[in-house]
Amino acid sequence: MPGSELLMVGTPHTVLSTDTETGTDTETGTDTDTAGPSDDMLSWKQVLSRTYVDLELVVREDPGSWTGSLRADRLGSLQVATEESDPVKLVRTPQGAAADGHAYIFARLQLEGRALLCQDGRSTQVHPGVLAFYDASRPFSLVLPERHRARVLMVPRPMLRLSDAEIRRVTATAIGDAPDGLAALLLPLLSGVVQEIGSASPLVRERLARTAADLLATLAENQLAADGPPCAGTGPATMLDRIKASIETRLGEPGLSPQMLADEHGISLRYLHKLFQEQGTTVGRWVRERRLDACRAELARPEAAGRAIAAVAARWGFISASHFSHAFRKAYGVSPAQWRSTAGRERRQVG
Repeated sequence: MPGSELLMVGTPHTVLSTDTETGTDTETGTDTDTAGPSDDMLSWKQVLSRTYVDLELVVREDPGSWTGSLRADRLGSLQVATEESDPVKLVRTPQGAAADGHAYIFARLQLEGRALLCQDGRSTQVHPGVLAFYDASRPFSLVLPERHRARVLMVPRPMLRLSDAEIRRVTATAIGDAPDGLAALLLPLLSGVVQEIGSASPLVRERLARTAADLLATLAENQLAADGPPCAGTGPATMLDRIKASIETRLGEPGLSPQMLADEHGISLRYLHKLFQEQGTTVGRWVRERRLDACRAELARPEAAGRAIAAVAARWGFISASHFSHAFRKAYGVSPAQWRSTAGRERRQVG
């Protein structure tokens, strides 16, 4: 599948393979009979943490017979992963959340087996056909007591168009338990969209990714409405979240301007600038930083190894390649080419 990584861990081999848009690069890791099971689990932890966020693993059964596989497809701002493994517990510690600062929301759709998700003082059983959200910016635990398979979507928090308080209300909540209602209608549609993404053309793939993100936002909003009065709100924090979500979906538009954003959200240009100033930043700086983050992430991906740096910059809204290179070096201390080379070496070392 284009733009994907596959890791298989277990007996008798550890296999890490990467498909790129320019070819196929497959590496076979150490035979576990020689290196021992601890190396398998270390590989699994490294790839899980690289694909998702920094996680701790607890395996209660014999690690020597434990197996797992993970395929991740990165599609713009959206990542879709399919994971399968023997029983394991995944823990996002407070230290891990504070250290990497990743602001992603996970949407877990269980396909086989059960999962127990705990976050924000709640726990919920996730069984096949049910979806649950969890927030990478805060600690969580995921207990998988049996052989399981799940599809995990990872999106930047702004794309859900929810405030932090609203996100906290939907985490660790089973969505789709009831046989009727909007969730029962949308979850099969979401599954169908995600299944089609991998085989679609690049242009259609990006549109399907945006559709999947919109479906997730709708499911979250519907869950909020079901739990109590709608929390759409018009306060400054909620308005800023909506503006940031809009920016997230329009990073690739070179002409995106503060006036366009103000007009889109029905507010004055002065009020728009005030919202960002209260956060210690400006509209232009926020857009530039998000574009740089998106370019940095894409340059680190194996499937983008053959893509020209100028093309990556243009894809995320930079008109001038030289301006992009200067801004990138100023933000991260290295050139885009140096960053890509470093990320490639780290991938090979993990493999």
